[in-house]
Amino acid sequence: MSWGTARVLTDRDAGRYLGGVLVSGFGTAAMLLVAGIWVKELSGSSSLAALVTLGVWAPTLLGPLLGLLADRFRRRPLLIVLHAVMAGLLPVLLLVDSATRVWLIFAVMTAYGITFVLTDAAEAALVPAVVPGPLLGDFNGLRTTINEGMKLLAPLAGAGLFAAYGAHPVVLLDAATFVLAGLVFWSLRVREQPPGRPERWTRQLSDGWGHLRRHRALRHIVGCAALTMVLMGLNGAVAYAVVDAGLGRPPEFNGVLATVQGVGSLIGGLAAGSLLRRFGDRRVVAGAVAVFAIGLALRATTSVGLVVAGGLAVGLGVPLVLVTVWTAVQRETPSELVGRVASTVNTLTFGPSTVALLAGASLLELVDHRLILLTAAVAAVPLALWALRTPPVLPSRPDEPVSVRPAERAG
Repeated sequence: MSWGTARVLTDRDAGRYLGGVLVSGFGTAAMLLVAGIWVKELSGSSSLAALVTLGVWAPTLLGPLLGLLADRFRRRPLLIVLHAVMAGLLPVLLLVDSATRVWLIFAVMTAYGITFVLTDAAEAALVPAVVPGPLLGDFNGLRTTINEGMKLLAPLAGAGLFAAYGAHPVVLLDAATFVLAGLVFWSLRVREQPPGRPERWTRQLSDGWGHLRRHRALRHIVGCAALTMVLMGLNGAVAYAVVDAGLGRPPEFNGVLATVQGVGSLIGGLAAGSLLRRFGDRRVVAGAVAVFAIGLALRATTSVGLVVAGGLAVGLGVPLVLVTVWTAVQRETPSELVGRVASTVNTLTFGPSTVALLAGASLLELVDHRLILLTAAVAAVPLALWALRTPPVLPSRPDEPVSVRPAERAG
């Protein structure tokens, strides 16, 4: 454990914040899995079950507008209200008892997605007020580790509850975790400046885009992350082909590979803070993309051992890129803009990956999955080199004193 990780965990408010992330993440991971299974069981349609995920992620496309809302309120009260709203909305799902009421699941999951976008924007703005600047990378890495850990553990618990008692206990569990997480955020001791007088929404929206446009280094890092997620979308599109056509294993083997990838994400999250302090933004992104490229190439083989190693490399590389971007946004954006900038960055980062996923699935009908993976691996090499060309000095935030940053020391 690095000194940064230890300091984050021993800090009262940072530790509590991570506790809220852990509690909320457990309920969320369990509910998102069970929602799809529930729709499949009630309707018998795999297509409808898949659309549950679309309902959750579609609001990301409205990220800039929703982020603007997050900047119009104090972030801690907003987080408390959002968690209270979801805790009150989830019990509506207790009314679902047949296929004719499946629409309620889609409605609540869409509300879930809107809440995700608002929560991410509010948290991105609140975290710098809770965590000292030098520890932002460690905090974001730990947050990634916790989220990935919950994705490994909570779905098993959710599936077990669903198999034994149905969906209703999972609904109540998720509602309870929202209540607990809201109480954790309520207990934080944070001093927030009240938001300024709201301007026209078009002006506020353009201010968020304008910050990215003017901030060359931040824009470049976001571009690297967006392109990385495009390649990640292609990787996700061929996941079942890797197992079936590549390894000759049943579809259930994807669970093994997903677990291995999750382990890689845990490692990457724990190492993120130390790597950012030692090497700076450019080198961490470049190294992470290079590791990701190796992972893609290994997944194109027919060896179980190499494919497993490839999954570990993919799980290690991608979260490091995302943690670097989140930390840079929090560090380099004025507090009054963080909500809309963070949600805009999420849209730019994850929106293209959805398109790439659909494109990869279409290409899979025409070409071998190995060609898609190797093409993505080759494309990742110039991306890693491009990341190294990012300007080494990120301008200071207007409300911060000029100081020597990790990126400058690594220059």
